[in-house]
Amino acid sequence: MSLRQNFSYNDMDQWLNEKRVTEIECLVPDLTGVARGKIMPRTKFTEDRGMRMPEAVLGMTVTGNYPTDNAAYERAISAIDRDMILRADPNTITMVPWAADPTAQVIHDCYFSDGSLVDFAPRSVLRRVLSLYAEKGWTPIVAPELEFYLTAKNIDPDIPLRPPVGRSGRAETSRQIYSIDAVNEFDPLFEDIYDYCELMQLDVDTLIHEIGAGQMEINFLHGEPMGLADKVFFFKRTLREAALKHDMYATFMAKPMTGEPGSAMHIHQSVVDTKTGLNIFSNQDGSSSEAFMHYIGGLQRYMPAAMAIVAPYVNSYRRIVRHTAAPINIQWGKDNRTVGFRVPESGPQDRRVENRVVGADANPYLALAVTLACGYLGMIEKLEPTPITVDSAYDLDYQLPQSLSEALEGLRKETRLRYILGDRFIDVYSAIKELEHREFMQVISPWEREHLLLHV
Repeated sequence: MSLRQNFSYNDMDQWLNEKRVTEIECLVPDLTGVARGKIMPRTKFTEDRGMRMPEAVLGMTVTGNYPTDNAAYERAISAIDRDMILRADPNTITMVPWAADPTAQVIHDCYFSDGSLVDFAPRSVLRRVLSLYAEKGWTPIVAPELEFYLTAKNIDPDIPLRPPVGRSGRAETSRQIYSIDAVNEFDPLFEDIYDYCELMQLDVDTLIHEIGAGQMEINFLHGEPMGLADKVFFFKRTLREAALKHDMYATFMAKPMTGEPGSAMHIHQSVVDTKTGLNIFSNQDGSSSEAFMHYIGGLQRYMPAAMAIVAPYVNSYRRIVRHTAAPINIQWGKDNRTVGFRVPESGPQDRRVENRVVGADANPYLALAVTLACGYLGMIEKLEPTPITVDSAYDLDYQLPQSLSEALEGLRKETRLRYILGDRFIDVYSAIKELEHREFMQVISPWEREHLLLHV
């Protein structure tokens, strides 16, 4: 379900007047998941405004640089730095709770001058996948679970992060998984977060303390993928702002602290028949359907090639290590948290599979697009999954890429994912990630200075 359903421009205009909004933040999610855009006065925000932004904004690395020597990138993004036309999605209009004056925020879609969607924009990629489901009469349903860390403020990137100080005046020094008291240490922060989320209609569900020191998890109610991607996009921004208000940081970095588990974005996913509303993963007798097994088969077959999208940074692969509450392979199992693809205990209508491979640092639009693409290909190609894993999958072999460079090589070679996600998207995304990896390889780490400087 979207933030709002079937909101028109007229509805949005009336809503803005009722809220007495004076400013509007016009947002575009870029390939990294960062909010780009412009801020304008309410009086300038009209349907025929035709706000514009250079298309290269969607082709930047997380450091703000552009590939300059990649032929595929240059074929996709015009060398003349042309504009995209931005059009607001009225369903996404919401308030900015932390703003001093009445301020709204709304997500925009990107169009070329001929009226077609910019095909490498994250929301466009997700729309492309959803249209394939619609052609089959299917509606995918998703529910993300998003992990993150709270940390003490840290203005020097050379100094390791530390857990923040709570109400007791002390920071966590041991792991407090599922501890209510540990969550209560940050009650003032979480009260603000829940207030912000309620005002923004983000439909967050439960909050728990995860394994790591200062690591939390927020769950979202299930719904349609575009609406959930919007909510995750908004939530990341909201959490960071709320944390800063309370003099701490919130981070979705996959592995922010040495010796602590990484942060994931587990995605529960099922598919219903659009006409009947019935879950196609279950037969009439309540047993699992062929479509369900084929969906798992598709996740197993294609997710290794999709890793550069769901584990998008060099840091992401520090999370994918054995015995750290993260999967290392593509096994599947029932109520088994050591596998890549877990099938929770549920009734027939709620039958679903949980993709545990995706990192918290992934762009939510792209992560949902690619995991749904993998399942779609499995159903279309009738791929059979491997035998179920009933023991710990941590003791089995690695089956997922162990570095960003390895993952990018797999993404470039996988023609079926390229067909589903789009040529230009794969070209632009791969070029950006290659440049990020090159930039990272030019940095000398503290580990190298500590262990190599005087010993080799």
